[in-house]
Amino acid sequence: MFDRPRSGERALLVRIGLGAPVAAAELQEFEALAVSAGAIPVGSISGARARPDPRFFVGSGKAQELKLRAAETSADVILVDHPLSPSQERNLEKLTERRVLDRSGLILDIFAQRARSHEGKLQVELAQLKHLATRLVRGWTHLERQKGGIGLRGPGETQLETDRRLINNRIRTLNRRLERLALQRDTGRQTRKEVPMPGAALVGYTNAGKSTLFNVLTGASSYTADQLFATLDPTVRRLKLPHCPEIVLADTVGFIRDLPHELIAAFRSTLLEAREAELHLHVIDAADPERGERIEQVQEVLRSIGSDRIPQLEVYNKVDLLAGEGPRVERDEAGLVRRVWLSAATGVGLELLHAALAERFGARLARVRLHLSAHHGRARAELFRRAAILGETVAEDGGWDLEVELAERDLLDLCRRENLTPPAPAARAPCLTRGGFLQSRPAAARSL
Repeated sequence: MFDRPRSGERALLVRIGLGAPVAAAELQEFEALAVSAGAIPVGSISGARARPDPRFFVGSGKAQELKLRAAETSADVILVDHPLSPSQERNLEKLTERRVLDRSGLILDIFAQRARSHEGKLQVELAQLKHLATRLVRGWTHLERQKGGIGLRGPGETQLETDRRLINNRIRTLNRRLERLALQRDTGRQTRKEVPMPGAALVGYTNAGKSTLFNVLTGASSYTADQLFATLDPTVRRLKLPHCPEIVLADTVGFIRDLPHELIAAFRSTLLEAREAELHLHVIDAADPERGERIEQVQEVLRSIGSDRIPQLEVYNKVDLLAGEGPRVERDEAGLVRRVWLSAATGVGLELLHAALAERFGARLARVRLHLSAHHGRARAELFRRAAILGETVAEDGGWDLEVELAERDLLDLCRRENLTPPAPAARAPCLTRGGFLQSRPAAARSL
């Protein structure tokens, strides 16, 4: 065996096409992953095989080539753009005398660097420990070689058993902590449900511009960078659009090809923000030549977390990078907005997205005339808190005549809680525009 270096960023990249030649876009994406992890690519090796080699994954001849190239380039680590079995990883390490990291391990390393919230750090650590648990055997040279027979077992076996026990204990501890955090997150969702708001979630392939669009829409300050997995932790903000109910908008972690199952399982609670949304804003890099594949890969992850049936509004971002393309809206056969083309970086086309969201959610906004008696002051205060009162006059009986614009389900919920009689259906006609609205006149419907 060999002594693993404790540091080193010079990386040799390996990508093997299984049943097909290696696509240049896949190799470029893997190089971008390596750079995102802080590695310095010093070379790459590619090839094609009908099926993985059980011993080295890449085949014995390619493994020898890998050993020579690693020595020539003075590589510290070998990054393989495939999931490797523990035995394949150990065999490559023994042959090349270099650290070997597969695609899952590389993505886990990036997540470990980028996680900022307490929950995100726990989720990444849990995924790392589950990945590490299968790779303990003969991973370190301080462990003695194992021998069979009574009385011949050295301290190496004791060390391995200790490592497994410590990892299992830590996994149980992390699961308990994440369960408590999941309860807190559920409590937050229940609190938001007490003041019902329609919710939308930004989903999409990593580096498609989700966080940039999120910041532009909500005025948030989420970290943005031209790199894969620039942000991991979900952010939730209120989005106020003209003539619409407030919308809860969530920015979620970006997806990627062959996302490790450990990460999907670990981030399942975080991805509930996407599962519970009423609408997905699927952000797509319009300038990506592989955008068709990226769309399908995002759909695959959404299917894996059970949120593939939520309605989607496709947002084609970065149109400023396309020659001859400009902002526009595309509708489906039913006349609903299906795609919006824009640029979050330059702001071109954002008004089209605003209008599309208003069209999706604005039909639920109702404008009614209400009369509240003097003992309904709490309901009046609630309407003011929601900024739902457009005009108000004091009535002769000491109450108030109000012009109210509010989401219909919120209006009905308020009437139920305050023991008010809901206005007649004719008085709750949905309204999408406020242009030239006058101050309240004496209310026609006094049943409230």
